[in-house]
Amino acid sequence: MIPLINKIIDAHGGSDYWNTLEALEAEISLRGCLFTAKHIPVLNHVRVRALTREARFSFFDFPQPGQTGDFFGNEKVCITGSHIKANMERLTPRSAFRNIRRWFYWDSLDFIYFGGYATWNYFLTPFLFLRKGFHFHELGPVSGTFGTWSRLRVTFPDDIPTHCRTQIFYFDEHYLLRRLDYTAEVVGRWAHASHLCDEYKEFDGLKIPTRRRVFPLLFGTKLLPRPTLVAIDVHDLRPVRVT
Repeated sequence: MIPLINKIIDAHGGSDYWNTLEALEAEISLRGCLFTAKHIPVLNHVRVRALTREARFSFFDFPQPGQTGDFFGNEKVCITGSHIKANMERLTPRSAFRNIRRWFYWDSLDFIYFGGYATWNYFLTPFLFLRKGFHFHELGPVSGTFGTWSRLRVTFPDDIPTHCRTQIFYFDEHYLLRRLDYTAEVVGRWAHASHLCDEYKEFDGLKIPTRRRVFPLLFGTKLLPRPTLVAIDVHDLRPVRVT
């Protein structure tokens, strides 16, 4: 692992502390023109839970109060709850996005897959980099009115559900994540995006960005300032220690 990774991990809370955690519980809001285009309603102050040791994410009271939308990696998504006659599930949910219907709208299970893997990635990064199978290449820094940011090209292992296998991560002078560039392949191979991370806060030892905004990426590192494809606000977060 390159020395920069250790500095990044330490800046966000450190590996020793991270290894004591089993989950992150949070209250978040999600919106953006991507979800509007796919006929997904705004999620306002929804409770979520991300496991730290496996690809598992839950949306509570979604899609309806009393229901839970669960993401189980690339294996399954499901909706459970006492107010539905039978549990709803979809196996190998990523492959379902090949259906032309997804170009026009997503159902709740589609959103649970996309929102589940994406938000799980966001909550766990950069600690995901501690797992086996990642490959890193340090790129030249970039400078601007924001200062000078370090860059990493990161190749994900096949067993991590994510937007695309190779992504570019930017870190500020304090080694905090400030931007990531990727292609949201389940949306389309043309869906190049730049994801900005701001308003860092510390929650019981973890430093995380509480304001995230995703914009179209034109070419190279040039992003469009509008429209906002996805907006994520973290209102509260609670690390859960291993019992």
